[in-house]
Amino acid sequence: MYALPQAQERRLLWLLMLTQFTLIMDFMVMMPLGPQIMQALQISPAQFAAAVSAYSLCAGASGLLAATYIDRFDRRRLLLAMYALFALSNLACALAGSYTLLLLSRAFAGIGGGVLGSIVMAIIADVIPVQRRGAATGTVMTAFAMASVLGVPVGVLLGAHFHWSAPFWLLTALSLIVLAGAARLVPPLDRHLAQQPASLAEVLPNLVALFTHPRHLNAFALTLLLMVSQMLVIPFISPVLVANHGIDPAQLSWMYMAGGVAAFFTSRQVGRLADRHGKHRVYRIAVALSLLPVLFMTHLPAAVGFIGMLLFFPFFMVSMNSRMVPLQALQTTVPQPERRGAFLSANSAIMSLGTGLGAWLGGLLLSTGARGQIAGYGTAGWIAAALALASALWVGRVTAADERRPAPVADAVAVNDANAQRDTKAAAAAGPAPAAQAAAAGD
Repeated sequence: MYALPQAQERRLLWLLMLTQFTLIMDFMVMMPLGPQIMQALQISPAQFAAAVSAYSLCAGASGLLAATYIDRFDRRRLLLAMYALFALSNLACALAGSYTLLLLSRAFAGIGGGVLGSIVMAIIADVIPVQRRGAATGTVMTAFAMASVLGVPVGVLLGAHFHWSAPFWLLTALSLIVLAGAARLVPPLDRHLAQQPASLAEVLPNLVALFTHPRHLNAFALTLLLMVSQMLVIPFISPVLVANHGIDPAQLSWMYMAGGVAAFFTSRQVGRLADRHGKHRVYRIAVALSLLPVLFMTHLPAAVGFIGMLLFFPFFMVSMNSRMVPLQALQTTVPQPERRGAFLSANSAIMSLGTGLGAWLGGLLLSTGARGQIAGYGTAGWIAAALALASALWVGRVTAADERRPAPVADAVAVNDANAQRDTKAAAAAGPAPAAQAAAAGD
């Protein structure tokens, strides 16, 4: 554990939050730009969907491969290298004049983003004590709210008034600023290298072992359940509101901004509650409270309008974000310290897999009617609620790496007490010891 001054720790957390902000904005801003990109590059909806999914697929693959090497490098150097790749990928996307270049740039953005997400969580786990890790995770998780409040609305407005590439020019500029800040603020984080790293011949068996450890598998299953549940609903909110309820696309920015503001001001409080009352308990409560907003969102009455959604959407965003904060904080406690980076890389890959799988399953459940309305969203909502409820039951199986360590100590004490009692009884049955007999005879 690194002992950083409070001011430096605070600056580091805000830098990690800005890193996450650019990653999330890069992923989220692509979808609302679909009509402009398809028209500019003359591509089909299927091709555009492939460009969107390229990010998640490559993020999952890179996160999984990172589990074989992330613990072999100084986290600062790896953060700077992967973030530089991420910045270059956004520049390539801004310059893309063909579908092929767009597809490749999105793939490279996913490669960088998949590793960066796990590096960020590994740094939090290395620097922040477990007692304050929930609040620290909540601070970094405000990046999602900021991306919703500022990143996506600003990106959509830039794309509408200038060119679809404008948001990626903005991301390139922001990435360069964050990269310069990281080079200055992130200290060397290499204490985990004091232990002998695994040889190349041990890398693959170690990766297999990572996915066969029961405690890890329970944590991965929890991540997969929640991500599939969320992505069955979230990607299709805007299309359903526009197609089924007549809400103007320009009004969506205000709706997401209101939801993002609410999530921004509640993330840290949820993290503190997780630290105070336990991450398992807060996660279960957050899931229970999220069921009604999920079902309402997927069963909206026909008469719902923009004002109604503007008032409701903050509750939906807070409920979604409140499930992620304790989940992320809980996952950092699962691996042993020397395997934390590898575990979080694998967990990031599972998260990307769940994101892609949930969106794909949600798309299969939806259909478009003759009037252009989208059907099947209610079914997706029921499945999402069922999966979230299953995750609340499953979370009890997820345990921290040191949660069971006191048990062997207690067992050893019990065994020693039993042996002492047995020896006492045996000594009493055998009579006085020879030394005691000699002492008695001397007396």
